[in-house]
Amino acid sequence: MAAPRKYPDELCERATGLAVEACKDPAGRAGVIKWIADQLDVHPEALRGWVKRAETEEGIFPGTTTSTDAARIAELERE
Repeated sequence: MAAPRKYPDELCERATGLAVEACKDPAGRAGVIKWIADQLDVHPEALRGWVKRAETEEGIFPGTTTSTDAARIAELERE
């Protein structure tokens, strides 16, 4: 059984959206994740992971796979 989620989905989406938008400005990128995390009472490393995942999904940040690719790979492995 999976562990219960610490943060509601709405909070994750809101925090991620704020951080991704703030990170687009290179001058303000330093410390923005920690500042937003502190404001929303979210652990900074949790927010950093959400932002990395969102940037990978949008193609901003290079990553191995997007969630749709990962789901497709898992489906193919089950077959």
